[in-house]
Amino acid sequence: MEKIVLQKPGSLVLETGPEPELSAGHALVRIHRVGVCGTDLHAFLGKQPYFKYPRVLGHELGVEIIAISDDGKNLRPGMLCAVEPYINCCSCIACRHGRTNCCKDLQVLGVHTDGGMCEQLKVPVDKLHFSEQLSLDQLAMVEPLSIGAHAVKRAQLKPDETALIIGLGPIGLAVVQFAKLRGSKVIALDVRLDRLEFADKSLGVESTILGGTSSEVKMKTINRGEGPNVVFDATGNPSSMNKSIELVAPGGRLIFVGLHQEEVCFKDDEFHRRELTLLASRNSTASDFLHVISLMEKGLIQINPWITYKVPYAEVIDKFSSWVSRRKGFLKAMIKW
Repeated sequence: MEKIVLQKPGSLVLETGPEPELSAGHALVRIHRVGVCGTDLHAFLGKQPYFKYPRVLGHELGVEIIAISDDGKNLRPGMLCAVEPYINCCSCIACRHGRTNCCKDLQVLGVHTDGGMCEQLKVPVDKLHFSEQLSLDQLAMVEPLSIGAHAVKRAQLKPDETALIIGLGPIGLAVVQFAKLRGSKVIALDVRLDRLEFADKSLGVESTILGGTSSEVKMKTINRGEGPNVVFDATGNPSSMNKSIELVAPGGRLIFVGLHQEEVCFKDDEFHRRELTLLASRNSTASDFLHVISLMEKGLIQINPWITYKVPYAEVIDKFSSWVSRRKGFLKAMIKW
């Protein structure tokens, strides 16, 4: 079995290893699609939290079941599935309360344990989400979209509210997608004009703001000058996250979707004066996967504009470093196995 291994920062190699063996409660799947995530790019640069080398990357997966244990529920070989890549313990306080995405011993495929940049993978049965209608590309996009869906659910966003999304990488754009589906007024802010154009043309945001000195003037006009009810910061940038609390309207909510390893700092008196709610949003849950799949099956989410590169796995090692630079027009690379 061939697999692509990130041996150390900046070093991807193609290796051969044994095929995984089937065990109780699991299925063997054939990998067909792997979406390249910001997590993969950060790991390549040596900047991904909770990451150890060597590692097989890949957690945005479109797969086909090739074998399944007797307790495989209603799944069977030949079915096409999205993979929920968050392996939880099922017994900690978070898991017992249905918060599987923040399990104390969470193992994310491609981060804490080897992922899907390989020919075959063994996956727990309950982490497979089947669809008769969706393509392999669509199934691989369920995971990043589910993160946006989970963040919007955490925010309890309402149709009559104004939401500001800061940072328009794939996850920020996924937040935009689901905030729009809630019927909210959505404003997008980024330092890259091409990302703002995508949010405007492909997702139909109310307005866009290009980060910089002039953005402060435009920010004051949001929601009749009162500011956004809800701010999602999906930058993972400490400077942006520290400042984002200043943008939330009184009584509003701030949701940190991005992640960094430094401290988050803000003035407590400002936080209390406006009685703000601060939330973190991590990964997603099975219910988020099912929600996204349902919306995609109904045609309410189109993924074609998101995929800017589609390459066979044999070309990944040569092209991966160019994806790290995230040049204009790059949004999502999809690997074909």
